[in-house]
Amino acid sequence: MSLHARLLAGLAPWRAAPAWHIALSGGLDSTVLLHLLASLGHTEHLPPLHAIHIHHGLQAAADGWPAHCQRLCDGLGVPLQIISVQVAPVASVERAAREARYQAFTQVVGEGEVLLTAQHRDDQAETLLFRLLRGAGVRGLAGIPASRPLGRGMVIRPLLECSREQLLAYAVEHGLSWVEDPTNADPSYARNHLRHQVFPQFAAHWPQAAQTLARSAAHLREAQGLLDDLAALDLAPAQSQSPFSWLRLPSLALQPLLDLSPERQRNALRHWLAPLTLLPDSEHWAGWTDLRDAASDAKPIWRLAQGELHREGGRLWWLSGDWLRAPRQPPSWLETTEALHLAANGQLRFQGEAPQGPLQVRYRQGGEVLNIPGRGHRDLKRLLNEHAIPAFVRARLPLLFRDDELLAVANLPAIRGPAEVHWQLQWQAPTNDQRLS
Repeated sequence: MSLHARLLAGLAPWRAAPAWHIALSGGLDSTVLLHLLASLGHTEHLPPLHAIHIHHGLQAAADGWPAHCQRLCDGLGVPLQIISVQVAPVASVERAAREARYQAFTQVVGEGEVLLTAQHRDDQAETLLFRLLRGAGVRGLAGIPASRPLGRGMVIRPLLECSREQLLAYAVEHGLSWVEDPTNADPSYARNHLRHQVFPQFAAHWPQAAQTLARSAAHLREAQGLLDDLAALDLAPAQSQSPFSWLRLPSLALQPLLDLSPERQRNALRHWLAPLTLLPDSEHWAGWTDLRDAASDAKPIWRLAQGELHREGGRLWWLSGDWLRAPRQPPSWLETTEALHLAANGQLRFQGEAPQGPLQVRYRQGGEVLNIPGRGHRDLKRLLNEHAIPAFVRARLPLLFRDDELLAVANLPAIRGPAEVHWQLQWQAPTNDQRLS
């Protein structure tokens, strides 16, 4: 099957997408993908085609790549968008560059649109071997997925069944020019060592090494799919409605998970946590064991890369984003007919006509007392205990005062003082949104 025919077959499910975007580095692989699609555009009815070049600014050689990509796109009649990104100075520059790149892609790709990237079969084989040497589990060894969600759209890798040799032959046949990244020859990078030192030796003894490793990755993706199906079955009983749905936090009932074997607990949690955070390696799953086995009156926390898992009230709660930032003192609420925006803590509004002022919103300091009709003066801490309010909520739960009199606690109409009864204080709590790609 020709590259054109293979590409068309692989992209058939996305022919009706509003637009196709090509991630164009200017290297061999993405140059071939761009040329293939531009050529097909002359004979096939395809979605509008655009190219995106991400300039990382990490090396002097890369400064000329945007101009090269512009000439290439101009020659093929494909619009090009050049985006410069800042790469965080961290230990793994490769990972930081990838994260910056995909954050930029996420901003560009619109609803239902597709980002096309040019990874091929040799990349798949390298990925499998690289992750195997790092001790990855089934999910990691499943390799590069052919498609996955990306923001409001999808990222598709239509060349995964093609070898680099095939792409090189196509480029030579059509007289294409491309840039070479000098860092690709640097043996200090683990992937380069595999590509230039290890794989040539593999190929000398096993000429089909890349193909067979890619096939193994496909088997592992199938196995991961079965594990995901099992996780969905195991999670279903745990996904009961939280008694505090207004918190808008991902949560699970704990007991259904405790009824599973440790292996199925980890599998279910991996599946649940995967969209929320980078997952820990096997050695760091001890954090789950500690959280699970803590004393019944404890409130343990398992800290992960992008957030925290809390155990409280017989549930697991995922906190990230604003939930990990201390809320600042609320501003004055001058226009009570409008919502009051709380720094790192959502917003507050009245349902009904607000009580007479002057009104202030504060957070707990300790020692607050509320005069409840029929019950007298009650300590706020005990009232929150009665309603089983999770500990991680209490320091950010908005309190309404008139002068120094506590009138009400947001979202808890049962905890209010003797003021007028024709209003309620509604708090829209912050979400976990931390802009994960």
